[in-house]
Amino acid sequence: MSEKKSKLFYKQKNIGLTISAEEKSLSDSYCEEYKSFLAVGKTERLATAEAIRLARARGFKEFSPDMELKPGDKIYCSNRGKALMLAIIGKKPLDQGANIAAAHIDSPRLDLKQSPLYEDSEIAFFKTHYYGGIRKYQWVTIPLELCGVVILADGSCVDVEIGSEPTDPVLYITDLLPHLASAQKNKKLGEAITGEQLNIIVGSLPVDEDGESDKVKLSVLKILNEKYRITEEDFLSAELEAVPAIKPRDVGLDRSLIGSYGHDDRVCAFAELKAILDTQDPEKTAVCILADKEEIGSMGVTGMQSMAFEHFMSELCDIQGVKLERCFANSFCLSADVTSAYDPNFPEVYEKRNNARINYGIALSKFTGSGGKSHSSDASAEIVGRVRRMFRNENVVWQMGELGKVDEGGGGTVAMFMANRNIDTIDAGVPVLSMHAPFEVVSKFDCYMTYKGVLAAYQDK
Repeated sequence: MSEKKSKLFYKQKNIGLTISAEEKSLSDSYCEEYKSFLAVGKTERLATAEAIRLARARGFKEFSPDMELKPGDKIYCSNRGKALMLAIIGKKPLDQGANIAAAHIDSPRLDLKQSPLYEDSEIAFFKTHYYGGIRKYQWVTIPLELCGVVILADGSCVDVEIGSEPTDPVLYITDLLPHLASAQKNKKLGEAITGEQLNIIVGSLPVDEDGESDKVKLSVLKILNEKYRITEEDFLSAELEAVPAIKPRDVGLDRSLIGSYGHDDRVCAFAELKAILDTQDPEKTAVCILADKEEIGSMGVTGMQSMAFEHFMSELCDIQGVKLERCFANSFCLSADVTSAYDPNFPEVYEKRNNARINYGIALSKFTGSGGKSHSSDASAEIVGRVRRMFRNENVVWQMGELGKVDEGGGGTVAMFMANRNIDTIDAGVPVLSMHAPFEVVSKFDCYMTYKGVLAAYQDK
C-alpha cells in the first residue's frame, strides 16, 4: 500500500496478525477465568452470586446509605439477588459524572410454567414457557439442566440445581425421527417446533403402588420431595429455568474460539466485572451494572428500566451532596452488549462492509434497533470520537458493527434506557456467532479486547 493510501484509507487487521506473544498469553489467561465464570453463572441468580463472591474477595463491601465513602472505596449493591451494581468511588466528585458500564446477565432459556408437572402415556414432563428470543427447534434433543429457587409453603427458599455435575441426570426434549417427519419437514422453520411442544422429559418409571393414577408423576414428586422438600403446590412459587447442560469449551483446532451457552450477554458482563475488579483509584467514580430482564425488554424491578439504578446512584450522590441530574448529565456509559459477527455461511443477511467480524476486537455499535433505527439511542459523533480516543490511548483493538442488513431484522440493548436518563451512551461488545443459540461462539481475542475496552472506560478522566 502506498504511503498516501496508508495514510488516507481505513484498514483493519485480524488481531492474530498483530498481537504479541505476551498479550496472547494475557488473553488466554483472561478467557480461562471467563470460562470458569460461565460454568458457574448459568442464570442471572447464579451469575449475581458468583460476581458477589469475586467482588468480596477483592475488597468490595455491601453498600449501606449510612456509609462514609471516600475515594478508592469499593462497594456493591445486590438487587434482589438477580442483578448487581458495583462502584469504586472516584477522586472527582459525582457532579463531574461517573464512568458506567452496563451489561445484562439474563439469557434466553426455558422457564417452567407455574403448574409444570404432568404425565402422559407413562412419561412425566415439565411444561415450559420460553424466555427471550429463541429459535425453538434448537432446543430439542440437547441435554438440559434445571436451576433456580423454590419458595416452600413455610416461606423457606430452596436452591435447585440438577444436571450440572457429571454424575447428575440431565433433562431432555424429544423431536420426531426423520422417518416420521414428512409433514414436519414441510413446515416453515419457525413452525416445525411450537412453544407448547417444548415439554421436558423428567421421568418414566412408575411407583409400585396399587390403585394410584399418575404413577410416574408421583415417582418424580417423591424424588423432588426427598431431595428438596418440594410438593406440587410449591411450583406455584418457584423460578426454575432449564438451560443447556453443556460446559464452555474451546472451539477450533487452534483453540481460538469459545463455545458456550450464555455468551449473550455474560461475555460482556464478565468483562465489566473483571475490569472493575482490576480498576485502581479511578479519577471518576466507576460503576458496573449487571442487569436482569434485557432479553424481554428490560422490564421489572431487576431490569434496566426499573428505578433501582437511580436509587443506588442517588444515594451515592446524597452522600456527596450532589444532584443526581447533574451526575447523569456528566456521565458516560458503555452499554456492553454483544453484536452479531459476520457469518460467511449466511452472507445474504449481513452487510459485509459494516458488520463486525470475529478476531477484529471489541465492536462499537453507534445504533441498534431495527429498520430506520427504531428503538435506538443512536450515539452522537462526539461520543464515537471520545471512544476512539479512549481506545487508542489504551491500545484497545476495536471495530464498528451493525446487526445485519438494514431491513433484515434488528435488536436492542439497554443503551436506550441509559440514554433516556441523560447519560451519553454507546453500545460496545463482543461479536457472536449463532447468537441466542444454546451454544454460541465468540473469539478469545475479542473477549479480551472487550475487557480492555471497559477497563479503559472506567479509567477515563
